[in-house]
Amino acid sequence: MDNDLVPAAEACRLLGISRSTLYAYVSRGLLESRPGHDHRSRGYLRRDVERLAQRKRLGRGPARGAAQSLDRGLPVLETRISLIRPDGPYYRGRSAVAAVRAGATLEDTARLLWDCGSQDPFADPPGDWPARVVALAIDTELPPVARAMAVIPLLALQVPHSFQADPATRRALAATLLRQNAALMVARRPAGPVHRLLADAWRPGDAAFAELVRAALVLCADHELNVSAFAARVVASTGAHLHATVCAGLSALSGPRHGGATARVYALLEDARQCSDIGRLVAGRWKRGEDLPGFGHALYPDGDPRAIELLAMLRNAPVEAGALHLVDAVIAAAEAHSGRRPNVDFALAATCHAHRLPAEPALAMFATSRLAGWLAHALEQQAQGRLIRPRARYTGVMPDAHAADAGRDHPGA
Repeated sequence: MDNDLVPAAEACRLLGISRSTLYAYVSRGLLESRPGHDHRSRGYLRRDVERLAQRKRLGRGPARGAAQSLDRGLPVLETRISLIRPDGPYYRGRSAVAAVRAGATLEDTARLLWDCGSQDPFADPPGDWPARVVALAIDTELPPVARAMAVIPLLALQVPHSFQADPATRRALAATLLRQNAALMVARRPAGPVHRLLADAWRPGDAAFAELVRAALVLCADHELNVSAFAARVVASTGAHLHATVCAGLSALSGPRHGGATARVYALLEDARQCSDIGRLVAGRWKRGEDLPGFGHALYPDGDPRAIELLAMLRNAPVEAGALHLVDAVIAAAEAHSGRRPNVDFALAATCHAHRLPAEPALAMFATSRLAGWLAHALEQQAQGRLIRPRARYTGVMPDAHAADAGRDHPGA
């Protein structure tokens, strides 16, 4: 199983390294150790050891670099949109955390990400739903992301193809898409500002909660070439409509390893709420080789600044003290047993859990926010006019091996 723990000796054998090198790998973050089954030794996740061993087998040079590039490795393309630094993401050179503190909205952030200059693509009112989609758009029985994925392709039929349009027209279309997607997340008609649309749907009249939603939308608007942004960018490189690029991003986000992280964090918080010993719950998961959803981030080894900012705002919000105590107890237990700190997925789920909301709004906030980044990447890729088409490194059976097998099976041939 992927969660199997292998002892140090087995890890060294699989990797072809000494104990000292194994410990060096741990200190450099290439592997992580966990308490062994006898609680005195240390174990290593088999999946991580095997993944590292595969990388070593690729050898050095361009082939290895290309193989590692698609897993938070070497940069694979250039962008002017966002930069990830230890203190958080920067949008065209401006700190996302600083933007939150300055009162920026998602619309402000989108204008920056899309490099709008003096143009305000949100100047015109968003309009209402076309007749052919209104029933789907306000169907509260559908999950938010599924509702958006069902409606957005139909909305594309109402507008000219974006690939041939001038930049100002494309930005205006992007602004409409951003508002429409936000409305689809809460099964309402488009209206702005986006953070108030969402907050009023979930907690009407709660100004403090609306501020948390505003902050979350700005902090999550883009994060360089994350999975969904890369998927959207690849589709945009084909010349596809902006609506298609948005659907690609939503499809990627629907997977449990990306957008599904907030639901798993929420489930962890629910388990913690129902147990009498949070420390024991977290320690047990960690010792069994299970992950702690919402903790740790490969790009922020010292802690995710987006989570730090959002959790600080949550602690100052007028929510029940018991809810905050639960959040802080889970954080403390996770740090004590794993050394990991909360990431933005945890902060989003904790915001919803502390406000007695279900898990869905956490993903809806993320999907609403990240759309601004997907559209930024789509616009940039369309402007570059190049197709993204990487090569694959074949590791299967070679054709000559099949020929040899055929010869053995048919000796008279």
